[in-house]
Amino acid sequence: MKIFSLHITIFFCLSCFIFTSCIKTPDKETLLLYKRASQAYSQGQFIYVSEILGKTNNFPPALILRAKAEYFSGDLEKAEKTFRRAVKLQPSSLEANLYLARILREKGDPAGAVKITEALLADNPQDIRSLRFAAALAAETGKFDEAIFLLDRVSEYSAESAMALLDRARLSWIAGRSEDALEDLSRAKAILPWDTPLLRSISNLENIITEVR
Repeated sequence: MKIFSLHITIFFCLSCFIFTSCIKTPDKETLLLYKRASQAYSQGQFIYVSEILGKTNNFPPALILRAKAEYFSGDLEKAEKTFRRAVKLQPSSLEANLYLARILREKGDPAGAVKITEALLADNPQDIRSLRFAAALAAETGKFDEAIFLLDRVSEYSAESAMALLDRARLSWIAGRSEDALEDLSRAKAILPWDTPLLRSISNLENIITEVR
């Protein structure tokens, strides 16, 4: 499941890049490096990821992956520089901008973080990660009403995400992939913000799958 998910993630990143960027398609060597680095990243080998992609400077997905590895290695300066390079090449990248905002926050520049986050929410008003980050920024500056309002929106969209996982779990179960179905159901329960009828539907399907396995 993890390997399958990794391949899907790589495919999704490449598809977004190809269809939203005017930059030429990367060559075969770059794609192979990116795939190898993605596998290393999934195993937590962040320094190795940085080494693999150290000379890849014109392919946004690779830059973002390298910057994330630098970030989780604790090198904020390198990570910021790499994320800025990625944003320059692909200004619409939600992930690169969100990580850049996090770095600015950690470096003591909340105003810069707020500016980036506001721009992200203007383009992606339903993005849960951006909403949660914006709520944290608001709370840190004493804007508690704003933080609560943002978290209310997170709760609403989290329920939608749980419904999508429930739908996928049903399809996986019908297709005979009970383990995948149970994994999606577990994730759906984890993200639900409160006890709702949806939670009962998830639990009922989970019980059915468990009993017939």
